[in-house]
Amino acid sequence: MTPPVSNEGGVVGASVLAIDAEAEVARIGRWMQDALSRELRKRGVVVAISGGIDSAVCAALAVKALGPSKVFGLLLPERESSPGSTTRGRELVEMLGIEHLEVDITPVLTAFGCYAQRDAAIKRVIPAYGDGWRSKIAIAGSGKGQIASFRLIAESPSGERFEDRLSHRELLQIVAATSYKQRSRKTVEYFHADRLNYAVLGTPNKLEYELGFFVRNGDGSADIKPIAHLYKTQVFATAEFLHLPQSIREATPSTDTYSMSQGQDEFYFGFPWQQIDLAMWANEQGLAVEEASLLLGRAPEAVLRLRNDIEFKKRVSKVIGAQAMTITESSKLQPKVDKDE
Repeated sequence: MTPPVSNEGGVVGASVLAIDAEAEVARIGRWMQDALSRELRKRGVVVAISGGIDSAVCAALAVKALGPSKVFGLLLPERESSPGSTTRGRELVEMLGIEHLEVDITPVLTAFGCYAQRDAAIKRVIPAYGDGWRSKIAIAGSGKGQIASFRLIAESPSGERFEDRLSHRELLQIVAATSYKQRSRKTVEYFHADRLNYAVLGTPNKLEYELGFFVRNGDGSADIKPIAHLYKTQVFATAEFLHLPQSIREATPSTDTYSMSQGQDEFYFGFPWQQIDLAMWANEQGLAVEEASLLLGRAPEAVLRLRNDIEFKKRVSKVIGAQAMTITESSKLQPKVDKDE
C-alpha cells in the first residue's frame, strides 16, 4: 500500500524520514562491534575527520560502540582546505577524547602534480588564470530540464569573476587532478590502519554511497561504512542525538575540494540534498510521480527529471564502486589450435 503523502500549505516536511536515533545508534554500535571482531578481526578503527557532518557522526558512533581508545582520528588538510573544516575537526576530536594526528598533505599533492595538472587545464579555458586565483567547477542544467554540463568558475586575486563552459577534455583533467586529494588521504588512512591493526572507517551517507558521490580508490575505499544506509536527513538527526558540536551540525555540506566554496548540489547532485533524500525515499516506496510531486513540492516534470537522474547515478555508482573485473573460474580456456592442422 502506498503511504499517504500531503504537503499542506506548500510546506514540505521530512517526517517520512524520521528515525528513532537512540535505537539506531545502538543497532549500528552492535553491528560495528560484530563486524570488527568476527568479520574483519581488527582492534579498532581509523577515521578521517573532515569537519563535516558525516565523518563527525561516524567518529562519534565508533567512540560510542568501541570506546575512545579504539578510535584513531586523522585530520588531513591541504592548502585549499577551508580553515573552518580543520577548526571543526579539532573541536570534534577534543570533544570525543580520541587520539588523533593532523597531517598536511600539500607537499604530497604538489609532488604528484595535483595543482599543476589542474591549473594547466584551467589555463586552457581561462588563459589569465595564475597564482592567487581561486576556482571550482559547477554542474549546470540538470535541475532545469536541460542537458547537464559543467562550467568552470574562477576568481582573480582582485575579485574579478570568470565563468566558461568546460569541454570534456578539461573537465576530465581537472577532476582527475583533484582526485589526488581523496586518494592521498586514503593512503594515509591505510598506513595508520595497518600500523595499528585497525579497520578504515568509511563515512558516506546513503546519498553519496548509492549515487556515486565518491572517488574510486579514494574516499570510496573503506573496510566498514556505518552510515551508508542513512539518508542525509537521518545523519543530521543522529548528530543531534549524539550532541555533536553545533558548529558541525550547522555547517553547510561542502565538497571542500576546490579553492572556492562549493556545495555538493552545485558540483554533483544538481538539487539540494533535502530534495534528493525525499526523491530517493519516494522511489524506494514506489510512489507515483504525482505523489512524489506533492511530497517534494515540485512540478511533476521536475520530479521525473530528478527520478531519472537518480537512477542514472545509481548505475554510475555500481560501476565506480565495483571490484576489478576478472575472468571467472567457470570461463573455459580457449583450446590451443595447431596452426599446421
